[in-house]
Amino acid sequence: MVLQQVIFASRPKDSRGRLFPEAESAFRTCFQRDRDRIIHSSAFRRLKHKTQVFIEHEGDYYRTRLTHSIEVAQVGRTICGALGLNPELTEAVALAHDLGHTPFGHTGEDALNALMKPYGGFDHNAQAIKIVTSLEKHYAKWDGLNLTWECLEGIAKHNGPVEGLIPPALANYNAGHDLELHTHASAEAQVAALADDIAYNHHDIHDGLRAELFDVDEIAALPILSECFAEVDAAYPKLDVQRRRHEALRRFFGVLVEDVITTSQANARDMAPQSAADVRHAGKPLARFSPALWADLRVIRAFLFEHMYRAPSVVDMRVKATAIVEKLFAAYMSDPSILPAEWQDAVLQSAGDKPAIAGIVSDYLSGMTDRYAVQSAKELFGISVDIAL
Repeated sequence: MVLQQVIFASRPKDSRGRLFPEAESAFRTCFQRDRDRIIHSSAFRRLKHKTQVFIEHEGDYYRTRLTHSIEVAQVGRTICGALGLNPELTEAVALAHDLGHTPFGHTGEDALNALMKPYGGFDHNAQAIKIVTSLEKHYAKWDGLNLTWECLEGIAKHNGPVEGLIPPALANYNAGHDLELHTHASAEAQVAALADDIAYNHHDIHDGLRAELFDVDEIAALPILSECFAEVDAAYPKLDVQRRRHEALRRFFGVLVEDVITTSQANARDMAPQSAADVRHAGKPLARFSPALWADLRVIRAFLFEHMYRAPSVVDMRVKATAIVEKLFAAYMSDPSILPAEWQDAVLQSAGDKPAIAGIVSDYLSGMTDRYAVQSAKELFGISVDIAL
C-alpha cells in the first residue's frame, strides 16, 4: 500500500477553496468536511429509497442508490490508497455522484428529461450540482453545502469533460463559479468514476442473478467471469451454489480493481504529471481500465443490457414508472397549488414564468424517492399503482 501521496495528488492545503469563504476546521481537512456535509444532507438520506435497477421495495437485498454510493466510495478509497491519491476527495465525489438521480433510476431520468426538453432537459449530474449548491437549504449564510471547488469539479465532470450543450442547471452555476468544464477532473475524481463502473458491473450481475433474469452458467461463459469461475472450481470443486457464485464475483471485483490500479500506475509513469493541474490538462484520463479489460467489459455490459435492463419484467416496470413521472409532472404543472408550501412559494416568486415553474416542478419531482412518488400518484389520482416486478 502506498502511504505517501504522489506529487499529482489533490492536497487540502492547495484547494481552491469554497465559493463562500470559511474558517478551516481544526481537526478535519476541507475534503473531509465535504464528505461529512454530503453524508448529512437530506438528498443523501433519500438515496436509501431510490432505485438502482430494481424498484426499492421489490426486495431487501437489491441495491439502492445509497448502497451503491457506499460501495463506490469504498472501491474509490481502495484504489486511491494504492495510487497515493487523496482518499477523502474521492470518497466525497463518490458519495455525491448520484444525488441528482430521480425516482425509478434511469427510467425516471429518461422520462423527466423528455418532459423537460422544452426547458433545456434534465441531467442527473447537473442536478447533483444544483442540489449541493442551492437546493440543500440548511446553513445560515448560504444555500447548498458550500463544497470545495475540487469536490464540485469532480461531481460536474463525473463522466469526463463536459462538452457540447451544457445542461442548464450546470451552465447556470458554472457561469458564476467556473469549474473548468472543458478539462479533465482531478485524478481522485477520475478514480471515483471508475469505482462507479466497477461497483455497478459487479452488483448488477449479483442482483440479476438474485432476480433470476439469467443464471450462473450464462455469466460463467462471459469474459473475465469465465476465468473467475474456473479458479473457484479448481480450488473448491464441491462448493455449494451460493458460495461458488460469491467467490467468483469477488474475484471478478478484484480483477477490475487491480486492472485500474496497474493501468493507472503505468499511465502516471508515461504522463509524468507534476501537479494536479497537469492531470486536468493532460488531454486524456490518467485513471482508466486497460484496453483489453475495457473490451471485455463492453461484452458484459451488452449481456446485461439484453438480459437485465431490457428483460420483459424490467421493461414492464419502466412503462409503469414512466407513467407515474409523466402524470405527476403534468399535475404539478397544471396546478402548482398541490405542491408543498415551500415549493408553492418558489412558484409564486417565479411570477408565472413557465420555464421557471417547470424547473421547480422538476426539482421537486426529481427529489422524490420511489415510494414517495408511488404514494403521491396514489393520493393525487386515486389509483393504486403496481410497479412490482
